[in-house]
Amino acid sequence: MARITKDPEVRKQEILDAAIVLFYEKGYERTSMTDIANKLGIAQGLCYRYFPSKEILFDSSLRGYAQKLADKMIPVLQDERYSLAQKLDIAPSYLDFEEDKTVTYKFFHNENSKKLHSQLSIVVCEIMVPVIVKLIEKSNQMGETQLEDPETAASFAVYGQLGILLDDSIQGEDKIKRIKQFLKYLLKV
Repeated sequence: MARITKDPEVRKQEILDAAIVLFYEKGYERTSMTDIANKLGIAQGLCYRYFPSKEILFDSSLRGYAQKLADKMIPVLQDERYSLAQKLDIAPSYLDFEEDKTVTYKFFHNENSKKLHSQLSIVVCEIMVPVIVKLIEKSNQMGETQLEDPETAASFAVYGQLGILLDDSIQGEDKIKRIKQFLKYLLKV
């Protein structure tokens, strides 16, 4: 059998994709690096070349998916055609992502994955805080806001949403309404 050589980034993504499918189908704990290698028909050592452990592989998939979610929000927040208030009104919310039917979405958002979803939420926040800091700094320069500490305001605005977003007793649209109202109040826009 001839050995197939692939671009390292392509191979790395294949391993991540196969791992997510198996994590979803079998569960994270019951999936081994051998299972992932077998699914792809590659040597187990190749998996370890890209990901020294299953935990690192999982973290990479978590970060990659979190970045994908953040990438859906960032363009609107960086669009200079809109005021800060308008950006808050039109920025995509988590409800806009629920149409995603990928295995990755199902893995992080199924009824048995509350802990995984919480981890994902934290990583999305880590990605979004620097973006929001820049947004607030720009808003200050434009005279839309007068926030003396953009870092604290951004951290509070981003991480502060989690209490509402993770509260199952509040309906989806109501969560978004509450968050947007409070952000406008907090940012005074």
